[in-house]
Amino acid sequence: MSLHTLKRVQTLPVTIQEAWEFFSSPLNLSLITPPEMKFHVLSRFNPGDKIFKDMLIDYRVSPLLSIPMFWQTKITEVDAPHYFVDEQLKGPYAYWHHEHHFREVNGGTEMTDLVQWRVPFGWAGDWVNEFLVRKRVEAIFNFREKKLNQLYAEPQFASSNQR
Repeated sequence: MSLHTLKRVQTLPVTIQEAWEFFSSPLNLSLITPPEMKFHVLSRFNPGDKIFKDMLIDYRVSPLLSIPMFWQTKITEVDAPHYFVDEQLKGPYAYWHHEHHFREVNGGTEMTDLVQWRVPFGWAGDWVNEFLVRKRVEAIFNFREKKLNQLYAEPQFASSNQR
């Protein structure tokens, strides 16, 4: 089973604290996940809840072929407002490690996603990854980038940038 990697960098027109406020809420993940994935947070959270080290988050998601799957991630590292890491404990991957980094830059906050994963089933999983899984992971992050651009263009975000 090969280790696969995706790195994405996006600059958001908000302060690092505003970016952290959004991304540290487990409930906001559904806002930036493609609707066809039928993503649903199963864990019970209140609107103001924030991630913390060792937090477990349960989801139901249909990553491929509209087949619903249970997915559980654990927040393994948190250094607010600079980064956090989530790792899959149960779900569709043999291994999933997602680092979220935030850095203040001129004009806002640079957000870097570094994702590493392994697909189960050995060489067959590597083959499926090249033809299906990698494209799906890339599509998820393409959607996320577009959605974040839309969200941060909305008046409530734009007005906070004019301080």
